Amino acid sequence: MTVLAIQYSIPLQKKSTMDFQWYEWVLLPLLIFFARIADQTVGSLRLIFLARGMKLWVPILGFFEVIIWLLAVGQIIGDLTNFVAIFAYGAGFAAGNFIGMVIDDKLSIGTVIVRVVPKKDVTELIAHLTSQNFGLTIMDAEGARGPVKIIFSIIKRKDLRTFLDSVHQFNPNAFYTVEDVRAVSDGVFRSRPKRSVFAFNSRLSK
Repeated sequence: MTVLAIQYSIPLQKKSTMDFQWYEWVLLPLLIFFARIADQTVGSLRLIFLARGMKLWVPILGFFEVIIWLLAVGQIIGDLTNFVAIFAYGAGFAAGNFIGMVIDDKLSIGTVIVRVVPKKDVTELIAHLTSQNFGLTIMDAEGARGPVKIIFSIIKRKDLRTFLDSVHQFNPNAFYTVEDVRAVSDGVFRSRPKRSVFAFNSRLSK
């Protein structure tokens, strides 16, 4: 009975060693990678919300960011010789920054100011933007090559693509700039028509 116990103890010890190496070189780096993605994505969104004056979300996101960061860093400090885990930490940081920017672009949160200096007559452009319910302020100015018009508009970020498409359509070579706005007290903003449920059902019945 004693001999049998010794014979079976050797393969069990080898199996536990293999499991430990698999965790150290595969599972642990993956956990660090995804934790770093989550941490950096939350951190990127926190900075974006801070720049746009969304003060309520900043401390909430900061709370979760620090907790996830501590969990990831704790695993790295425990074994600085694991180069796979260190690589996963850096890769997660880079991926988290990218994902944070993509999410910000998809959410399109906030307000921007657009300044347009057209290169030709602006009558059609102004008429089209006005018909799209954009609030405009038009000023006469003096440019490097003579008198010009400057069109100012403060719009929701989600409407920026529609606004710029109109500029490219009616004034392809126009010069424009876009900047973030932290706060707006009042103004004319584009309103989106609300879709009626009854209208949707009537289209389905046709």
